[in-house]
Amino acid sequence: MVYKTSFVILPLALIFLDFILISSLSQPNPTTLNVLTYGAKPDGSTDSTKAFLAAWNVACASANPTTIIVPKGRFLVGNLVFQGNKCKDGPISFRIAGSIIAPGDFRVLARSEQWIMFEQVTDVSIYGGVLDAQGTGLWKCKNEDGHCPTGAKTLLFTGSNNININGLTSINSQKFHIVIDNSNNVNIDGVKVSADGNSPNTDGIHVQASHSVHITNSRIGTGDDCISIGPGSTYVNIQNVQCGPGHGISIGSLGREEAEQGVENVTVSNVDFTGTQNGVRIKTWGKYSKSFARNIVFQHINMKMVKNPIIIDQHYCPDKPCPKKESGVKVSNVRYEDIHGTSSTDVAVILDCSKEQPCTGIVMNDVNLGLVNRPAQASCDNANGLANDVVPFTPCLRKDLLMT
Repeated sequence: MVYKTSFVILPLALIFLDFILISSLSQPNPTTLNVLTYGAKPDGSTDSTKAFLAAWNVACASANPTTIIVPKGRFLVGNLVFQGNKCKDGPISFRIAGSIIAPGDFRVLARSEQWIMFEQVTDVSIYGGVLDAQGTGLWKCKNEDGHCPTGAKTLLFTGSNNININGLTSINSQKFHIVIDNSNNVNIDGVKVSADGNSPNTDGIHVQASHSVHITNSRIGTGDDCISIGPGSTYVNIQNVQCGPGHGISIGSLGREEAEQGVENVTVSNVDFTGTQNGVRIKTWGKYSKSFARNIVFQHINMKMVKNPIIIDQHYCPDKPCPKKESGVKVSNVRYEDIHGTSSTDVAVILDCSKEQPCTGIVMNDVNLGLVNRPAQASCDNANGLANDVVPFTPCLRKDLLMT
């Protein structure tokens, strides 16, 4: 009996051990790659572009989770394009302890559309680090003579899914700092964006044609929009952001093209604006378009010496001559709630809507904006909706008794 029992147990034990071994072999083993291994130099002067791309190619070819380490130091890189269309399914993370810097001569990158681009990638994360595009030379060129290249965006994700950007700092971009284009499920948290208040076209974060984008716990100061939301963007959530200097948070511009996609389901919450040109803005071109902006919420917002705290501008036209037509973009269902602070100009609320497509469903509740020592004013054209507890009085909005 003892012999038979041990004979039965032994094969079962071997089978169990085989099962554990096979299971362990089937589990993906994370891989760590250091850019130094591929020839990168942290001296700020040696071109490390090829080293970064070599590390990416190894990570891309792996089915296991892979972390690319960028250690302390300053790593000089030129144009980087990280392609993901041939990658396997393994998530890829960048852990950046140091700084990645662009060439000091702005002309090296200024005719490119971007400096660092991720194209058609999935499950890519960036943690920490500094991106320094050294764009001051190009800003000076633009501000002095205007005969300059457009400039490169610092970081672009296009055609991508499941992206995380956490704790990254972007400084002195030639053009936009971070761009999310045609991508889904993007989380941007704890980023810092910094450029001079007079730096042209240096939007902090620009979102276009993307779905489910979350921007949280970030500080943005730049020479253009802190955050801009372009055509085709849906379900964008912005929360706990400090903005200034800059042009505020803008939806648009929309309607530059006739058959342009719209923007919908955007929430901007718990934002502090300090010394910005605008606070919360919707801007559309004064020309025919089938675009729209709808289901927008601006709530729990503080303004400190903001030139245009609340503005809908449906006659936006930075190009000259302007078409001088009415905007075809339909603006509807926009809610402003719990917005307080000070304006640096007499008119704190501007609702400049289209005669062809008046703004509808505008709702204001608990809005109080004034100058430092006296009341502010409101300007209102071609808009209608409801208001409760709103200062300054906005004549196109009727009192909503149900809100009291």
